[in-house]
Amino acid sequence: MLALLGLRVRRGRAGLLFILPCLAVTTLFFIVPLLMTAWMSLNNWPLLGHPSFTGLKNYLDLFHDASFWGSVLFTVKYTLVVTPAIFLFAFALALLVHRGVRFVGIFRTAYFLPVVIGMTTASLLWTWLFNDQVGIFSAVLMDLGWIDEPVQWLGDTYGALASIVVMVMWKAAGFTMVILLVGMQAIPVDLYEAASLDGARWWAQVRHITIPLMRRTFALALTMSFIGSFLAFEQFFVMTRGGPFNSTITVVHWIYRASFTYFKLGYGAAMSVVLLLMLLVLSAVQLYLLRDER
Repeated sequence: MLALLGLRVRRGRAGLLFILPCLAVTTLFFIVPLLMTAWMSLNNWPLLGHPSFTGLKNYLDLFHDASFWGSVLFTVKYTLVVTPAIFLFAFALALLVHRGVRFVGIFRTAYFLPVVIGMTTASLLWTWLFNDQVGIFSAVLMDLGWIDEPVQWLGDTYGALASIVVMVMWKAAGFTMVILLVGMQAIPVDLYEAASLDGARWWAQVRHITIPLMRRTFALALTMSFIGSFLAFEQFFVMTRGGPFNSTITVVHWIYRASFTYFKLGYGAAMSVVLLLMLLVLSAVQLYLLRDER
């Protein structure tokens, strides 16, 4: 009995040693900054000078900040548009490269390549593509005779939003495709073969086999895409600067402005904490809705 107890203790110590590096990194780069952000949110924390404790004042001011709630509303609208768009596009790509056709590896690589490009770099590239003076999109459409003059793609709210959604789809769909492809490859081939023998066509197999057996994969892909969309910053900061007329300011962009333009670090920290709580609640709801039915 003592020998068995000693073996369990040694295994427990060995397991602790294995997870210690990950625990240290998590503590240093997540838990400590999170606690510091929570403490900053309770203070009037200027960029220069000494902070002063204000309690919940930043949170009370936050609930009366029309600009913050306007940025939340725009972020929700953007997320509700871009998340399904990325998912459907990625699911279509995953279906295309799931089967073992010729050169499938080349197609998988080509679809995934935009993922390795940084968001800032991709935003700069697409800003040039959408430029009404030197951009390629307006030039091609004019050459085809579809338009008579260059289009200012980023010149109005809906055009800017649609342009950024297209760019993000191109940039992020490859990552979601890989997640969905892994889920597809985990489904036994025997199920598809049996369905084929019963006369089920391709779409029937997708509808009755692929989709039902990938609920957990769908939940993972949608949750990750949802969180990434809600935290959008670089694409709007680079491509629109929040314009036109501050109509494309996301939550993270407004936090950046409050913290590093208006030098209200405590207020920005309070907004960050509220944003974290929003994401926790929304992600929990999303995972609940996409849960496996027992």
